[in-house]
Amino acid sequence: MRRSGAVALALATLLLGGCSATLTGAKGEPVTSGPPPTSDATPEVADPGLSGSVDDPAYDIALSEPVEDSYYPDVGDPGVDALHYDLSLAWTPRTRTLEGVTTLIFRATGDAESFQLDLGPALEVSAVTVDGAEVPAEHDGDDLVVAAPVVADERYAVEVHYAGTPEPVQAPTTRTDFSTLGFTITPSGEAWTMQEPYGAHTWYPVNDHPSDKALYDFTLSVPSPWTGVANGELTSRTEEAATTTTQWHLAEPAASYLTTVAFGDYTSTTNTSASGVEISYWVPSGSPQLADGLERAAAGLDWLEERLGPYPFDTLGFLLVDSQSGMETQTMVTLGITDYTMSERVLVHEMAHHWYGDQVTPEDWRDVWMNEGMTMYLQGMWQAERAGISVDEQMDSWAATEETSRTESGPPAAYDPGAFGENNIYYGPALMWHELRERIGDDAFLRVMREWPAARDNRSTDRDDYWAWLEEETGEELTAFLDAWLLGETTPPRD
Repeated sequence: MRRSGAVALALATLLLGGCSATLTGAKGEPVTSGPPPTSDATPEVADPGLSGSVDDPAYDIALSEPVEDSYYPDVGDPGVDALHYDLSLAWTPRTRTLEGVTTLIFRATGDAESFQLDLGPALEVSAVTVDGAEVPAEHDGDDLVVAAPVVADERYAVEVHYAGTPEPVQAPTTRTDFSTLGFTITPSGEAWTMQEPYGAHTWYPVNDHPSDKALYDFTLSVPSPWTGVANGELTSRTEEAATTTTQWHLAEPAASYLTTVAFGDYTSTTNTSASGVEISYWVPSGSPQLADGLERAAAGLDWLEERLGPYPFDTLGFLLVDSQSGMETQTMVTLGITDYTMSERVLVHEMAHHWYGDQVTPEDWRDVWMNEGMTMYLQGMWQAERAGISVDEQMDSWAATEETSRTESGPPAAYDPGAFGENNIYYGPALMWHELRERIGDDAFLRVMREWPAARDNRSTDRDDYWAWLEEETGEELTAFLDAWLLGETTPPRD
């Protein structure tokens, strides 16, 4: 997720009016998102059904040990280990209606008379089945409780039919660039999602917690010429009866906050990094100049791969929406529309999250610093190189305000739960990593920086595991050092 504050790139809000959306780029060219579909057609939602056995070993890659979050315990259920979501969604811009069928394959983590998923109250559930048999379910607030007994370590397929106009939820933050999470609808009927730390449940039934990674497939339908965009590889695109349907496949497990969908009038272009990664860019139709700045992402990806190793996924894409903020989602970076001379440091930061945040993910939101600290440090390395200064000098410039952010929002690993995503989880941990680099030397530091994501490939884990791994790999006793930087009320002295 992009950091906040005056030192961050300012992302402009898309100005919406009537049936089209327009803003002006730095050179005065208009930026248009395209008109809404003229067809009155209502797309039909496909029933994904169950494509194979719930015991298919292909789902084993998504086995997790879900936990209850220490910061936001009202979201997620440790009794459910989601393995695969098949999401079939139809969006009707004219009526602002989302129709959905979600088929979830999950493992029960214990014996229980019922199980629970998260689903926003604005979505009305019409039917729930477990292994093909209809079962009773109670939808109270954000909780969908399914009255079907489950047995520990057995796998089940639950299918939920639902519809409504999704509503985002309040974000636990004081940041000014976002205040809500989840499914967001523009006045012109476009829709997009961003949901860190939670908010996926505003548009599909889900175990909405980062400790539970799962595989995903998406089938998205919307009146033509609009398009549905999601995570992963675009495997199919068809147009029939004034409806465009796209299918997307995510080949490796993702946390729910790292999923995304968007519906709008998009045009896509591609280019390729030096290592051969094809990068796609989804920008509002009629504004191809927006891709000009984004296409510098290939150079940024080359720089990251030199330091972190091969890009860890099969696909990479960038999606522009009318938000003031932006965040990485797995294989896709969702950015608010801004000056089309897009800042490369933002692109580098968000792409770095595909290693730190996506490949390896914190299992509890208290440890969001595990994502943001290293991506911020990598951004600092990149900025120093581009500016022709040392990393020491770059860290000195950031250190000037770190004490203030720590005082305002709390220590990076013990922050105020109502101040999610503030500057304290970015700059303090970035300074900490630089101090560790000074302590153990460049070779050792750059090695552990590179090796940690692959050491926990496709897993969610916590600070205890991370700290123990660092001590084993470096041969250093680091408990006091890490405690001081991550849990201390004041900024430790710097070397």
